[in-house]
Amino acid sequence: MGPRKRHILIVEDDEAIREGLEQLVEEAGYVSSGASNGAHALEQLRGGVRPAVILLDLMMPVMNGWDFRNAQLEDPELAGIPVVVLSAFGEDAAAAAADEVLPKPFTVAELVDVLHRIAP
Repeated sequence: MGPRKRHILIVEDDEAIREGLEQLVEEAGYVSSGASNGAHALEQLRGGVRPAVILLDLMMPVMNGWDFRNAQLEDPELAGIPVVVLSAFGEDAAAAAADEVLPKPFTVAELVDVLHRIAP
């Protein structure tokens, strides 16, 4: 049996983008799961999902990325999970206190590089 693959949680409301990211992440050697908004992601995390990294969109219905990040940071059990914000809004993304910001549009190589640095 080989080494256990690292898990990436993708929080993105656009289903086509989320599924595309899941495919890219898995092709890069990770396991992925998705959430359609911040509330769904918190539900998964509070249910025991522990990803190596969270890829987080900011602009989402129900619970946006900023509100998700605030809730995550307030929960001691979840606060240490690294977050990479995927956003076309650079300055706004900085306000999310992310570990890293990957500006949209980004390349597959840029995404893989970030994942390898944060979740080797």
